[in-house]
Amino acid sequence: MSQVKPKKALGQHFLTDLSIASRIASTLDDYSGLPVMEVGPGMGVLTRFLLDKGHDVTVAEIDSESVEYLRENFNELEGRIVEGDFLRLDLDKFYEGKDCCVIGNYPYNISSQIFFHVLEFKDKVVCCSGMLQREVAERLAAREGTKSRGILSVLLQAWYDVEYLFTVSEGVFNPPPKVKSGVIKMTRNGVTDLGCDAVLFKTVVKTTFGQRRKTLRNTIKGLLPAGAQLPVDHHLLGKRPEQLSVAEFIELTNLVSTLRESLLK
Repeated sequence: MSQVKPKKALGQHFLTDLSIASRIASTLDDYSGLPVMEVGPGMGVLTRFLLDKGHDVTVAEIDSESVEYLRENFNELEGRIVEGDFLRLDLDKFYEGKDCCVIGNYPYNISSQIFFHVLEFKDKVVCCSGMLQREVAERLAAREGTKSRGILSVLLQAWYDVEYLFTVSEGVFNPPPKVKSGVIKMTRNGVTDLGCDAVLFKTVVKTTFGQRRKTLRNTIKGLLPAGAQLPVDHHLLGKRPEQLSVAEFIELTNLVSTLRESLLK
């Protein structure tokens, strides 16, 4: 098999620029001792650089044609090809509770889902990097006060330091996508406890961004029991969700929790 045909249904755009693949692989240079899971390797352009750097690489690939290509051309991956959907892979069980890294030239059509999945294993995934649609990459790294900020921005930044590294043009892919790409790197921060109910935190973030044009005073009402009285002059309630830092979302979560508890007494 000489080449793999890119499949639109799988969001495949194969990187052809080796220098960019090398730069992406270099994002894991500080983690040479940890196993690496590469998502959607395709024909292994990034895989080759990871292997050459000595990483302990396993690849997860849903496309049977790509799997066949990798088996024919990468002897080093014998026994290290997971043929299936990364979104269904339990990284904790796969790596037997050990820390790991995740990397990839992620399929554009499921990139957000991939990062939600990584978030489920935040206690084990110490670094996650790679390339995705620029708009999405910018959103993941967006700071408070920017229009790009969204649900994943806050949820990821609660547990990771997220860096937008560089932009990649359309012409270095086969086939060329209609949009530019962006490369990010997420490094696990030192947070082990948010200082609030983590499940409620996620609910507050999703609820407020679900009505992002409204102020928080209006959006959190739906999270409170009937009769709850919001503070008149609370400094967060006149803001919109994209204006809040992670710390302020934690503060807002604790406010919701306190108001809920006060009505149960």
